Amino acid sequence: MMMGLELGLGWVGAILVGAGWLALGYCFGARYPPSRIIFSARLAKQAANDLNNGKKKKNKGKPKDPLEIENLADILQDFKMVLVVRNDLKMGKGKIGAQCSHATLGLYKKVLHRAPKALNRWEMCAQPKVVLKIESEEDMLVLQERAKSLNLPTHITIDAGRTQIAPNSRTVMAILGPVEVVDDVTGALKLL
Repeated sequence: MMMGLELGLGWVGAILVGAGWLALGYCFGARYPPSRIIFSARLAKQAANDLNNGKKKKNKGKPKDPLEIENLADILQDFKMVLVVRNDLKMGKGKIGAQCSHATLGLYKKVLHRAPKALNRWEMCAQPKVVLKIESEEDMLVLQERAKSLNLPTHITIDAGRTQIAPNSRTVMAILGPVEVVDDVTGALKLL
């Protein structure tokens, strides 16, 4: 009888230890997403390879400075991305979806190395994206200048012109930043 009790406590202990490791893994994964760990590991491996081979990393010029938005990520909590679509081009739904995807990815790649804290803050907010419309290319460029004056990163997608619209048309602009600052730039626009 005593032996059965000891066996039961062993299983309970094993379950508690397993639950503890699971909780620890969850907390670690929430703080350090797997993509960041893998990316950091790749950078560390590349740096080690460069040192071992005696090679110096060649830059295509001066390394870019961090974006100003990086400082805001320490202060402000809520970040969002706004996609501004040109309504005058009369793009179809599928074309708009593709152009919005290009703009999102373009801005993500731009911010990835120059403002990783800001990008992480946006990811922790569930990556909110709002799609708005604007009536002309000129209005889009004015909006981009306004965003730049507030140190918000932007990316404008330029279409290749293989399907519905003329080549080199500016189709969608993506803006990323704290909700209040982005709303200061795009607050007057309407939803698409």
